[in-house]
Amino acid sequence: MGPRGRRSPALALTGLLLVVVTVLGQAEPAAADPAGPTDYRSEIVAVEPATPAIELDIIGGDSFVELRAEPGTRVDVVGYEGEPYLRFDTDGRVWQNDRSPSRWLNDDRYGGAEIPPTADGDAEPDWIEVADDGTYAWHDHRAHWMNPSRPLGAEPGDTILEAVIPLVVDERAVSVSVRSELLAPPSPLPALVGVAAAVPVAWLLWRRRAAGSGATLAVAGLVGAWAALATVVGVGSVLGLPAEAAPGPSLWLLPLLAALAVVAALVVVHRQLLAPPLRALVVPAALALAAAELLIWAWLRREAVVRALIPTVAPEWLDRLVVAGAAATGLVALAAAGVAATGLIREPRSAPRPRP
Repeated sequence: MGPRGRRSPALALTGLLLVVVTVLGQAEPAAADPAGPTDYRSEIVAVEPATPAIELDIIGGDSFVELRAEPGTRVDVVGYEGEPYLRFDTDGRVWQNDRSPSRWLNDDRYGGAEIPPTADGDAEPDWIEVADDGTYAWHDHRAHWMNPSRPLGAEPGDTILEAVIPLVVDERAVSVSVRSELLAPPSPLPALVGVAAAVPVAWLLWRRRAAGSGATLAVAGLVGAWAALATVVGVGSVLGLPAEAAPGPSLWLLPLLAALAVVAALVVVHRQLLAPPLRALVVPAALALAAAELLIWAWLRREAVVRALIPTVAPEWLDRLVVAGAAATGLVALAAAGVAATGLIREPRSAPRPRP
């Protein structure tokens, strides 16, 4: 094989990795700091005085406060400095004051976002429309624990925060009382099962000498199955969340691309769409791409394994199992791609014919 042929696998893998980087660069989250796994659950404990004109909920365990205003109702959400922050008009349109310091602090769960010089609670509000259906969700630091570390000395079940969110509903002051509690850590069993489920993939790779390229194809099929499961879990982590609280498309797009890469490679091999020298590179290249995407996806979802509460419509145990299994399978698939690309997995050679 000439120099050009030897460079083909490297060029192919480089191109595939560039695709992964491009996907990650474009897959921005829908929210500045979307809802994610957490160890806390917040709840609305009182609305005083009670009013049927509004409904409130906590989204993502403790991440976002969601308010729904009945048509014809005017609601003002007061910021941390007593400034106008959000305005729900009677026609359903929702406005955000771009000069409110709260608007910028709420871009980050822990209030670490930079506040621009134009933010001034005493200045004339600069209203920007953010919704038109009378419903909006926002980070409110009065509704969740404001530190990445757990409260010192707190035990699961302890109340770690009690606060009040002030509203004005149809020119009447309303106080929304919020309470947050620390949750017990999740069971490690689903994650362990997920890792154990990758054992068959490793076993197939271990038997590569006896099974030849068939082992590589079997590994690719299992990787595709895990990628499909990860896609379902990724979609579940987006469904049910409002747009302002939802994560970006990377949580379902990365595993979907991994599954499609494996399917495309298997189709090429099965239908013999390429000449043998190129066809031999298709499955290793697809495995490398799928492995990279599964590993990146599992890293993005890593907190789902250890946090007590996961914002998802899927069962939480399934989320933890698939994240751990995708990480383990991705590592095995990456090893399989490397072995195949270096020529350790080869088509069985036919026995030499005896000379007459």
